[in-house]
Amino acid sequence: MSLNPITKTFQLADGRTITLETGKLAKQADGSVVVRMGDCMLLATVVSNPKAKDGVDFLPLSVDYQEKYAATGRFPGGFFKREARLSEYEILISRLVDRALRPLFPDDYHSDTQVMISLISADKDIAPDALAGLAASAALTISDIPFNGPISEVRVGRIDGVLKINPTISETEKADIDMIVAGSMKDVVMVEGEMSEVSEEEMVEAIKFAHEAIKQQCQAQLEFREMAGNTPKREYNHETHDEDLRARVREATYQKTYDFAAKGNDNKSARREGFNAIVDEFKASLSPEELAEKEGLINRYFHDVEKEAVRTMMLDTMKRLDGRTTTQIRPIWTEIGYLPSTHGSAIFTRGETQSLTTVTLGSKQDEQIIDGAMFFGMNKFLLHYNFPGFSTGEVKPNRGLGRREVGHGNLAMRSIKKVLPGAEDCPYTIRVVSDILESNGSSSMATVCAGSLALMDAGVKMKSSISGIAMGLITDGKRYAVLSDILGDEDHLGDMDFKVTGTRKGICATQMDLKVDGLPYDIMLQALKQAKDGRVHILNEMDKTISAPADDYKPHAPRIETIIIDKEFIGAVIGPGGKIIQEMQRETGATISIEEKDGKGYVEIASADKPSIEDAKRRIKAIVAVPEIGDVYDGKVRSIMAYGAFVEILPGKDGLLHISEISWDRLESMDGVFKEGEIVKVKLIDIDKKTNKLKLSRKALLPKPERNGDQGESRQEGSKPQRKAPTDN
Repeated sequence: MSLNPITKTFQLADGRTITLETGKLAKQADGSVVVRMGDCMLLATVVSNPKAKDGVDFLPLSVDYQEKYAATGRFPGGFFKREARLSEYEILISRLVDRALRPLFPDDYHSDTQVMISLISADKDIAPDALAGLAASAALTISDIPFNGPISEVRVGRIDGVLKINPTISETEKADIDMIVAGSMKDVVMVEGEMSEVSEEEMVEAIKFAHEAIKQQCQAQLEFREMAGNTPKREYNHETHDEDLRARVREATYQKTYDFAAKGNDNKSARREGFNAIVDEFKASLSPEELAEKEGLINRYFHDVEKEAVRTMMLDTMKRLDGRTTTQIRPIWTEIGYLPSTHGSAIFTRGETQSLTTVTLGSKQDEQIIDGAMFFGMNKFLLHYNFPGFSTGEVKPNRGLGRREVGHGNLAMRSIKKVLPGAEDCPYTIRVVSDILESNGSSSMATVCAGSLALMDAGVKMKSSISGIAMGLITDGKRYAVLSDILGDEDHLGDMDFKVTGTRKGICATQMDLKVDGLPYDIMLQALKQAKDGRVHILNEMDKTISAPADDYKPHAPRIETIIIDKEFIGAVIGPGGKIIQEMQRETGATISIEEKDGKGYVEIASADKPSIEDAKRRIKAIVAVPEIGDVYDGKVRSIMAYGAFVEILPGKDGLLHISEISWDRLESMDGVFKEGEIVKVKLIDIDKKTNKLKLSRKALLPKPERNGDQGESRQEGSKPQRKAPTDN
C-alpha cells in the first residue's frame, strides 16, 4: 500500500516553520490533519454524521483536546496509569477551540459533529494550545463538512516590550501580555488571556498584531485545501419551515414585543412572563390541531421576533430591557466577614447576580499537584467556581464539574492572580471558592469582585483590589450600542460577550466572544474604555466595604513562619525515615514542611497556635545549631556506659560526659549516678578535630572543693586519680 501524504509548510515572522500534513493518519475520519512545529505534533480529526437527528434545532458540536503522556515520555499518574477524563487544562483548551469554531458553522446545520485534537509528540518549549485551533480548522477545511472558515488561533505575547507570535514557554513566563486570539481572514472571533495591568490601547495593539498572523495561517489552509483536492462541501437540509406561519407570528407579536421591551423591567422572571404571554396569546388563536402540529416552529419564530424587536428597541432608544442606559451599572451591595468560621468571606451582589465567596489559607502541604503531560509541578493558588441550578431558578442535577465552571473559574483565577502578593508577603497556599447563588449576567465577573473582597477580609496583602465587568454589543450593521454590565438576555440576544477585569491601573484579564461578522477596532477600543469606567465604578462601590487588606489574619487562621537553614541540615531536621520531623509535628501540633531552593533549606512552620510555632522553631534551631566550646546546655541522658554517659545536648547531637568529668569527687562506677532521660546541665569543653566527637563536663559547672588533707576522697587539682576509668573507644 502506497502513501501519498500532502504537506503544506509556512513560516512565522521569526523564521520558525509550521507544517500541515494529511493523507497519512486517520484516513477514515471526514478530515484529519497533523500540525507540526518543532517537535510538537498535533493530530486533529473531525467527523460529522450524514444526517441530523429528528427535532434537533441546534448544532451538537463536541470539541475535545487531549495530551498523550507518551508524547512527553512520561507515565500518567494514578492507579490505572492511563489517560482518563480530560484535565482542567485540557478542558480549557477544548473550550478555546470550541468558541472559535462554533460561530463559523452554518446556523441551519444540525448534524452531530465531533472534533478531536491529540498531542502526539511534544516539544518542551512549544505550547501546543496555540496550535490546537489551527489543527482543528485545517481538518474541517479539507473535509466535506459545511464550515464558513478557515479560522486559526495564535498566542500573542509581549516580552520586554516586543510583541511575538507563539512565543516559547520560557518566553511566555516573562510576558506582560499573554493572549490566545482566534479569527478568520476578515475578523477576530475570540480572545482570551491575561496581562499585567496594561492599557486598553496596548491590548488592542496586541490583538491587531495577532490577527495579521491569523490571516497568514488562514491563507495557508486555503492553499492546503487546494492541494488536498478541494473536496466539495456536502449538501444537507436540516430544517423545514412554514414561511406563512413565520409571517403570521411576526405580524401578531412583533409590535407587542417591542412595546413590552421598551417599558423596561429589572426583574428577569417578570420579563420572561411578559414575553411568554405575548406568544401564548398568539397560540390561543390557533386550533388545538394546528397548535399541536406547529408549536415547535411557533416557539422558534417567536424567538427570532423577540431577538429582532429587543435589539431594534435598544438601537432606537438607547435604553435596555431593565430600563438602564447603555453605560449604567446595576445596583451593587457587598458584605465581608459573613461566615465566621472561614478564613475570609464576602458577598458580592450586582443586580440579580450574587456570589458568596470564601478564602481558605493553608500550608505548603495543601499545594495542588499538577500532573499533566506538558505541565507538572505545584500550584499555590486555587480558585473554584460553582454554578448550581437554583441560581437561575432551575432544577439541574448535580453531576459534577462542567466545562462552564472550569472556564469561568479559570478566568477569575487568572485575574486575581495578578494582584496577589509574593511569597515573602504571603507564604500561604490559597483556595478561593465562589458559589453563585443568583445569576443574571456575568457571574464570573462577580466572582472576581467577591474574590477580591474575601481575600482582603482574610488579611491577604493584595497589591490592589480588582473588579470585572461584562460588556455587550448590539448592531444592525449601521447602528451600534455598546452595553456595560450586560444581562443574561443581552448576552443571549446580543452580538458580543466581552469580559474585562482589572485594577485602576489597567487590564489584568479578558475573554471575548463575537457572534457577529466583524468588530471594527474603534468599537473594540470604545468597549474597552467603557469597561474601564464600569470597573472603576464597581471598585468604588467595593471600597465602601473594604478598601485595603485587613491588618491581620483571622484568629483561627493558620500562622506560617519560615526559617532558612543551610542545605546540609535538611536531612537532620527530617531525620531517618522522617522520624525527627514527624515527632516534632506530633509533639508541637504544628505542620512542618521543607523545600530546598537556591541552595538553602526553607522550613515552613504552620499552626493556628502561636506557642506551637515557637516550640517548633526552637526545636529546629536547636537541630541546626552548631555546638561551640564553652557553651552550656541542658542535656538529656541518652545512654549510660561503664565509663560515663552519652548526653544529647541538641537534637541529634550527643556528647560523652566521661566519668571523670561528672564530679570533682572520684567515682568508682556509674551505678546510680544518672537515669536515662534525666536532664543534666553540662558544658562543652572540647570537640575532636578528626572525629567531631563532643566532650562534655559537668564538674566544670560545679564549685571546686577546698583543699582538706583529712578528706581522703578529695584531691588537689592536677593530682592523678587512683584508678583509671575506661576510655571511649
